[in-house]
Amino acid sequence: MEKRNIPISLPVTGEEEWQATKESIMTGWLTSGPKVREFEQLFAERHQVKHAIAVTSATTALHLSVVALGVGPGDEVIVPAFTWVSTANVVLYQGAKVVFVDIDPKTFNLDPSKLKEKITSKTKAIIPVHLFGLCANMDDIKEVAGNIPLIEDGACAAGSAFKGVPAGGLGTLGCFSFHPRKSVTTGEGGMLTTNDDALAEKIGMLRNHGASVSEEQRHHGPKPYILPDFNLLGYNYRMTDLQGSVGIVQVKKLDQFIDERDKWAAFYKEQLKDIEWLSLPEYGTDYKHGWQSFVTLVDETKAPYSRNEIMEKLQEKGISTRPGTHAVHMLTYYKEKYGIRPNDFPAAKKANDHSMAIPLHNRMVEEDYQYIVDALKNI
Repeated sequence: MEKRNIPISLPVTGEEEWQATKESIMTGWLTSGPKVREFEQLFAERHQVKHAIAVTSATTALHLSVVALGVGPGDEVIVPAFTWVSTANVVLYQGAKVVFVDIDPKTFNLDPSKLKEKITSKTKAIIPVHLFGLCANMDDIKEVAGNIPLIEDGACAAGSAFKGVPAGGLGTLGCFSFHPRKSVTTGEGGMLTTNDDALAEKIGMLRNHGASVSEEQRHHGPKPYILPDFNLLGYNYRMTDLQGSVGIVQVKKLDQFIDERDKWAAFYKEQLKDIEWLSLPEYGTDYKHGWQSFVTLVDETKAPYSRNEIMEKLQEKGISTRPGTHAVHMLTYYKEKYGIRPNDFPAAKKANDHSMAIPLHNRMVEEDYQYIVDALKNI
């Protein structure tokens, strides 16, 4: 079998994105403006929410969410132990305490049965993560959370849904990423969604230094001598119109991209189901998976090699793999800050040590998928 070179992920960008960017460059309007506004409207319509607010990354979307909810010193925010580090970092930015909760080992998402014991009178918010494109079980989380605000970390979940409701409209606020490893990309960039008018207005100001009017409104307004007022301590988290132009093109392709990924995820599940040492993604019919990644779990008690050795063997064949993500409680900073032991969150530790994402993206062809299946079967 001829060796192939298959990256873990590649964005699909081309002539349409180039022309869209060129249009913005030629107009001379490069900062946040009409293209960002159009991108926000399209994203809001696709995710069935009232408001979508474009920012520089999912991390800044998460940060603005905790700021808007008034999270500060003395508060606690509950975060799954298995997620990308920024989910927890934004809590510390506000001087609050991160409270970790373990995950469901089948879905890699927050385990609602472990949530109640983590809630205290200091709990200001909960951040369920829709990891790898699979929504968390928001019904069970809401039942336990009561009136506590829920911030959806949907960094991986553009186009995903739970019980017919798209990610981003399942909680108080939703946060998305457009990093190149995501289903749709603007290079870097993020989006914040909500159905709460007051929160949307506040976040719109916070992302723009706390200004009472946007850059576009100020430049096109009839009274050029009027400077914006600043009622809030804000940030410069604005998305550029260059990114917005790409986002417009990309979000129109989102459903096509997910449909293709769903087809090949089904191929993987059928072809790999008999490998006894490899656990495949599990979820019920209530979920529409966005397939940002196809993440498996290696059972080293049955596998001929360790997870790391299997990843090395696949790398030798030109197949790029990654751990799903990391257990944040095992990272040096958090381990030392909170005195946490790895086994305090056993499901997250297992996912940290044994998860393996294999390539699934829209630049792959049938021969790529078959090559990966054959390589895994040969192992």
